Amino acid sequence: MLENYRKFTLLGGIPLTESPTRSRSAWMIAGIAALLSLLFLQLFLATRRNSVTWDEDNHIFAGYMSWKHGDFGLNPEHPPLVKMVAAIPLLDLPLNLPVPQKRQFKLEGFLEGQDFLFHNNADQILFRARMAASILTFILAILIFLAAREMFGVVAAFIALGLLVFDPTLVAHGAFVTTDVGLSCFLFASVYAFYRYVKSPSLWRLLLVGLAAGLALAAKHTGILVFPILLLLAVVEFFRSESAKENPSASRKSRAVRLAGALVLSSVIAVAVLWAFYGFRYSARGPDLQMNPSLPEFISTLSRPHEVFLLSAAARWHLLPESYLYGLTDVRTMGDFYSTYIFGEVYPHGVWFYFPSAIAIKSSLTFLILLVVALWSIFTRKFTEKRELWFLIIPPVFYLMIAINSGINIGVRHILPVYLFLWVIVAAAAARLIQRDRRWAYALVALLVFQAISVTRVFPAYVAYANELWGGPANTYKYLSDSNADWAQQLKATKQYLDQHGIKDCWFIYFADGVVDTSYYGIPCKPLPTMDTLWVNKPADAPPAIDGTVLISAGDLSGYEFGRGVLNPYEQFKKIPPVDSIQYGILVYQGHFEIPLAAALSHAQKADNLLAEKRLEEALSEAQQAVALAPDAVKSNATLGDVLTAMQKPEEARKSYEKALTLAKIVEPEFQTGPAYWLGQKLAAK
Repeated sequence: MLENYRKFTLLGGIPLTESPTRSRSAWMIAGIAALLSLLFLQLFLATRRNSVTWDEDNHIFAGYMSWKHGDFGLNPEHPPLVKMVAAIPLLDLPLNLPVPQKRQFKLEGFLEGQDFLFHNNADQILFRARMAASILTFILAILIFLAAREMFGVVAAFIALGLLVFDPTLVAHGAFVTTDVGLSCFLFASVYAFYRYVKSPSLWRLLLVGLAAGLALAAKHTGILVFPILLLLAVVEFFRSESAKENPSASRKSRAVRLAGALVLSSVIAVAVLWAFYGFRYSARGPDLQMNPSLPEFISTLSRPHEVFLLSAAARWHLLPESYLYGLTDVRTMGDFYSTYIFGEVYPHGVWFYFPSAIAIKSSLTFLILLVVALWSIFTRKFTEKRELWFLIIPPVFYLMIAINSGINIGVRHILPVYLFLWVIVAAAAARLIQRDRRWAYALVALLVFQAISVTRVFPAYVAYANELWGGPANTYKYLSDSNADWAQQLKATKQYLDQHGIKDCWFIYFADGVVDTSYYGIPCKPLPTMDTLWVNKPADAPPAIDGTVLISAGDLSGYEFGRGVLNPYEQFKKIPPVDSIQYGILVYQGHFEIPLAAALSHAQKADNLLAEKRLEEALSEAQQAVALAPDAVKSNATLGDVLTAMQKPEEARKSYEKALTLAKIVEPEFQTGPAYWLGQKLAAK
């Protein structure tokens, strides 16, 4: 009996009457199911508590129209895969569709997306679409587990899965109808499939590489990075001495030919998969609808001649679908003008330290501690699995370097693929420690429990997560903006806050106003101008001074869209402590506030609209009021110049343009290069 008890305990408590292998598999499946259930619970509950984010309505409508009408031109800035997955549960619903207005492509996509969502049952559509999109998160979780298990064993696999289930960035974006998780899933799948191919080459494994790479291309435009990543991995595989020892009968030439052939064939398959998502059709839209502007016109706006040449050639020869090329152009264009907000400062361009800083702020302390342990293990050569390390180190390093140099610094979600590979490395290092000394298991469990508590206590405002070293989510907006803190997901919480405090008379400076219908959520506040309300031309009457309760999104508070200092109409709020916050992303202020620049922008907007209607005298009055309120604002003076030009007063118009151009060159000129260019064009035409 004593001997049987000893065998029982050595098998980890598995009854001797059962097959150890079968029982271990059952326990493993149960463990996976438990962790995935925790992930599902977080995503499900957060989905019901968070309102639509900044561009989800655009994505959802684009996916729906891709299925129903084969229209890939509504949201070309992203390929169709994630959008189409999210739209599948909507196909059986009787939905009202907006009438196309033939506006500029982004304006059309956002405004039609808003109409589509809010002129139907928005909550029903959003819930269905988010739950469908979250399927990709669960596929990613399973892939992470399988890869970690194959490379480093079951213990490492469970650690990696635990890090994923409670990762703040993944939980925040895991059920949003956006492209980051989809790209992460299929980029990781491509690398994992290629790893399995080089270990044991076969045609089926190579076909999986091509399929996964094609899905990465169809998920997001940065999926194109799968090609250089696989190329780098192939080069390392070719030069690895261990590769030659594993197959001594193969010559260097034959190995080179095999790897090159694998890359070519998988690339051909990937491009074919991409074309399949566009229905093997070049044209972005149907015969009755055209892109606005046309693709050649849009490509011509790029600042780099070599990019104009390459994209024009690809369009001329129909090498890739028109919508996909349109999106590539859009990505490169955005990199030229996106400003950056970090550590309370606004920069007119991307900064190299943005993503390293975002990782330090937005990652859990558990992950950062284990990452240090993993790096120490690598540098001290504790890992014997050289191939596995290369496959896990090259993709995140390469991806991070590209992101740092992209110029688009608007969210740590953009480098979510980096985390996937690091989770596996971190898990492997932790598993090594446990193998050497079982006491490490207690420390690891404590760290994982700490991470779970740290992340779930932010519920449902996962977007605003920051670790404890930075003061937690209440301070995120002080360091980072956009989808790091405020992605316009707080409208349900805002309505609840206003009701609880009996507030009905208030002002709202809201990040997504204009592309999201705040009235749907019952928000009674009067809107004030933002960059997005001006872009979509939503009226926002702003007086020179306001009193009472003012709500302002962290994204608008940062000023990264308007620009630095005096360019931001709401700069004064940065210097005032808020009286409260809503989901860490909407700040509440009370008092009397002078906002002359916001009022001037409101009058300039009215002047532009009156000018379009040829109501020149009224337009002149509004433009003059704008200049009176903000005499040193470029927009006020430029608008007055436009009105005077229409009234055929060229000399007066020239003076207004010249003043506006001078201001653009001396007042935060790095943020006003666009206005300076157009003002120069207007003056040259006179």
